[in-house]
Amino acid sequence: MKDKELTSVEDVDLNILGVLSKNSRENYNQIALKLEKSPVTIKKHVEELEKEGVIKGYGIDIDFEKLGYDIIATIEITVSKGKMIEVETDIAENPNVFGVYDITGDYDALVFARFKTRKELSEMVKKLHASPNVERTNTHLILNVIKEGSSFVKLLEKENKKK
Repeated sequence: MKDKELTSVEDVDLNILGVLSKNSRENYNQIALKLEKSPVTIKKHVEELEKEGVIKGYGIDIDFEKLGYDIIATIEITVSKGKMIEVETDIAENPNVFGVYDITGDYDALVFARFKTRKELSEMVKKLHASPNVERTNTHLILNVIKEGSSFVKLLEKENKKK
């Protein structure tokens, strides 16, 4: 079930998210200086954003290709009726998988996964086909990554232009 949209997001919250989306290592004092607020105010807002689940965690941006994971595949899956959550949850446990989505159209689910070798990809697809609840799959290899990820800062800028 999709979480409800947070209704009481203040401008300071959006600005904090903008700063953290550029560099999640910024501390309260650094954010406060940039936003011309007190560190106590920043701390309060960050803690509220964490409590509400808007900030889910802090991380780094890894270049997987430099680590040898240069095969990216999308796998469309048709699932037996009533088994969608079970199949998707099982697939999501695979450490190669970085995205599992319910979709509309000819297929029920879309999976994004990274691999070091074609053999690893082949093994995953064969395992999917062996599942009694997977009716069919359609696999695509990504040839070039033009854009990956999204920028909250650019979304903010777009929203601010509308105002």
